[in-house]
Amino acid sequence: MTTYVGERRTPRMGGLNATYLGLEVRRILRNRRTLLFVLIMPAVFFLLFGLPQKGQTLDNGQPVTGYLMISLAVYGAMVATTSGGAMVAAERALGWSRQLRLTPLRPAAYVLTKVLSAMTLGLAAVLVEFAVGAVAGVRMPLHVWVLAGAAAWLGSLVFAAFGLFIGYLAPAENVMQFLGPILAILAMAGGLFVPLDTLPHAFGEIAKWTPVYGIGTIARTPLTGGSVRVAEVVNVVAWTLAFGLGAARLFRRDTQRV
Repeated sequence: MTTYVGERRTPRMGGLNATYLGLEVRRILRNRRTLLFVLIMPAVFFLLFGLPQKGQTLDNGQPVTGYLMISLAVYGAMVATTSGGAMVAAERALGWSRQLRLTPLRPAAYVLTKVLSAMTLGLAAVLVEFAVGAVAGVRMPLHVWVLAGAAAWLGSLVFAAFGLFIGYLAPAENVMQFLGPILAILAMAGGLFVPLDTLPHAFGEIAKWTPVYGIGTIARTPLTGGSVRVAEVVNVVAWTLAFGLGAARLFRRDTQRV
């Protein structure tokens, strides 16, 4: 007697679907440590360092508190998306890469789901920071809120790719220990914590090469005025591609071993 085994079909869109994405997002939101650093700490920083400058204005008359709020929203989004992407390190340690090979879920769908869940957490970080700023008395034109928030969120895609890159590069037991200090140093070097025009010229030149500079500058442009420069866009695109391609290469290397 001959038994025929039906061919296993690849699911639509490689397995990417709202149910799987929803499970990933809920899993991230259950991590209390992640929520503390992503949603609470940037808001606390604003209350500590932003509120004392309430009433001060930039050269164009816009509030200094708005400048700080946008910068900290960028910081919160970059920490959120990095943390979300870097969670692949823990899954690698648990053998999820091996399980992935046994399911119809395509690798590309898996990676894209990680990016989308990280970006969801990044959006939450921006919204919380803006809500705290609004309650604390930050007043800006509506278009500034919308454009700055969108730039802070969409620009954090750079760090979703960075998180994936680190997640496939570092062992699970170490990844979260050094990511926090690295992100803080990048934020400081990129001008999120201290305006670059208050620092020596050399620091400003170095900042232009960091992955934070482009995002922060673009997000603050609706408030500070002027237009987005090509160099800032190139900064964001180049770092996104660099981290994205690096993560893809490490992912292929990782799955080839299983």
